Amino acid sequence: MTIEPLSYPAGTTGLLIVDPYNDFISEGGKLYGFCEETLTALNTVDHMRQILAASRAAGVRVFIAPHHRWCPSDFSNWRHIAPVQAAGARAQVFAEGSWGGEFHPDFQPRDGDIVAQTHWMSSGFADTDLDRQLKAHNIDRVIIIGLRANTCIESTMRYAAELGYHVTLVKDAIGAFNMEEVRVAVEVNAPSYAAAIKNTAHVVAALGAAQ
Repeated sequence: MTIEPLSYPAGTTGLLIVDPYNDFISEGGKLYGFCEETLTALNTVDHMRQILAASRAAGVRVFIAPHHRWCPSDFSNWRHIAPVQAAGARAQVFAEGSWGGEFHPDFQPRDGDIVAQTHWMSSGFADTDLDRQLKAHNIDRVIIIGLRANTCIESTMRYAAELGYHVTLVKDAIGAFNMEEVRVAVEVNAPSYAAAIKNTAHVVAALGAAQ
């Protein structure tokens, strides 16, 4: 098998930002304290900014895959909920109408950006219009950044690969609750699904070459 060079044609590449909420990546967010170790070690938020800026400069369309925003009625009549959903509900994470449930100021959508329907658990694709939106815009490769490495990032990456997308995981533009979660997601699981696992500098350079 020939490994293709890292290439991001503007017309067929999408930047996929997963859950860029204040609760995750802004100081004072409900989950920021859990994520702070990895956000600091990887310089995650600044790397996310760099990838976003390089994508915009290269003409790559931006897609946001947001988690469901908590509401008091969530799960009230559900037969089963997963532990990660129960934990989020207890903490009222990404609460609708709250500061924590807003996107970080640096990742607010602009005209032409696509905000997909919210996902209820981890995958940005499950029960949302993300796949339809990507296909409608002729996207066949995605660059994935955001939170949380071993849940939403990994699930979205896996689902994208299942659907036939070329996937790039930017390994220092993600975060999690500890570095072991990041390590397992990046080193153990991602190689089965991501066609490219690169750091920010590599991806920014490749995006620059695409201009």
